[in-house]
Amino acid sequence: MTHPGDITRRQLLRRIGITALAAGPGAGLLAACATAGTGGEPSAAPSTSLPASADPKNPFGVDAQKPLEVVIFSGGYGDAYAKDLHEELYRKAFAGVTVKHTATQEIGTQLRPRLIGGDAPDVINNSGPKSMDLAALAAEGHLADLASLFDAPSVDDPAKKVRDTITPAVLENAKVTGKDLVLNYTVSHRALWYNAKLFAAKGWTLPATWEEFTALGETAKKEGILLFAYPGQKGPYYQFWNVLYTAAKIGGNQVIIDIDNLVDNAWNAEPMKRAVTVWADIQAKYGDKAYFGLDHTQTQIKQLQNKVLFYPVGSWIENEMAKDKPDDFEYAIAPIPEVTGSDRMPYGAIQVGVGENFVVAAKGKNPQGGLEYLRLMLSKEGARGFTEKTKNVTVVNGAAEGVDLPAGLMSAARAQDRAGRNVITEARFEGWYKELFDYGTEQINVVMAGRITPEEFCANLQKKADAVKKDDAVTKQTRSS
Repeated sequence: MTHPGDITRRQLLRRIGITALAAGPGAGLLAACATAGTGGEPSAAPSTSLPASADPKNPFGVDAQKPLEVVIFSGGYGDAYAKDLHEELYRKAFAGVTVKHTATQEIGTQLRPRLIGGDAPDVINNSGPKSMDLAALAAEGHLADLASLFDAPSVDDPAKKVRDTITPAVLENAKVTGKDLVLNYTVSHRALWYNAKLFAAKGWTLPATWEEFTALGETAKKEGILLFAYPGQKGPYYQFWNVLYTAAKIGGNQVIIDIDNLVDNAWNAEPMKRAVTVWADIQAKYGDKAYFGLDHTQTQIKQLQNKVLFYPVGSWIENEMAKDKPDDFEYAIAPIPEVTGSDRMPYGAIQVGVGENFVVAAKGKNPQGGLEYLRLMLSKEGARGFTEKTKNVTVVNGAAEGVDLPAGLMSAARAQDRAGRNVITEARFEGWYKELFDYGTEQINVVMAGRITPEEFCANLQKKADAVKKDDAVTKQTRSS
């Protein structure tokens, strides 16, 4: 299978930065599924602004004797990058300091009670299916302001501010309730992922139209292969994202912007209904209901066994399955096929954004140390080491040049290059209104299983969105692009 438009690693990294900027405010990949909280205005948080006469080597005035506690979501990226790299950089900066490390897949379950009880860790990698509601945390005053981090001198060149060394989309997506409260650390691509070696062996080409997509489904069915599957457990939001991106491809990014802005009847828009309809039809004709009982790892193993052709996920998949991936499997990215013949966005449009969010606890014991920890993460040493360990690119400009990048990431970069400015925006409501996103994650299984119609799915989501809009306890946020 040939890959037109091969590019160098230098071009790859430059283009990732350029496209992240083009993606605009909607490019952030805020984590899904959380414990809901109350709305309203954020309470006052401890001051973490950069002192005017700061030492560039310690701009936040960190007390070297204060311990630091870091909690990492151990998912697709694992936690070795934190334990063996970032925390070691912190220990090197403050000799003798104690750093407590915790890895978990139960972020919300474990940390929500601690934050409420006044025992917050200092740095939190708030990710995964049980991550916490960022808007709720902001409203309750749990998130430290990161403006001073972005204005601090960079580790590598004190003449430059941190904000000048990272992809601009980081700054655009840092805001929750108007303040810089979240650091998104990785660049990621979400689309349909497949085995390039299988396609090459079969002589198959990627389907560019929905007719070609379903025709391939018929061909694959004869060989006992599912055209498409997603995990019904611990990952149904993968398909929720996929439906949202398909709606944006059909009707343009305004479809998602309207949903984010709680515009009346946004969920009932025709592109949204069409997207749900075509994917429910794919599930009925070329899927397997048994997958509703599988989690993401089990489903991903099925794909590695060539029992599934296309899987909707992000570019973290390659590292997540590295230990299980056989030699005859090569991850590659496929854009969503043309649905209507007149989609607003052309074939080749993909979603590109920044993600994997980190926060500093404003009410933790060492918020200054938390800010310094993030600053070290944003050094070239911290970012390059992350890429070496996870095979995923960070938001730090130029930090991964020369790193041996895997085939899947190179495939994603080629797809991004072909997409140009045709980038599907990220839905922000998943971070703004978690109750709405979580409800959609539940409902996607219901409609894909055929228990409700696509029209009912859209009506249910619209009803929930209307309730959020009318709830004065929920802080409202808006975006223009």
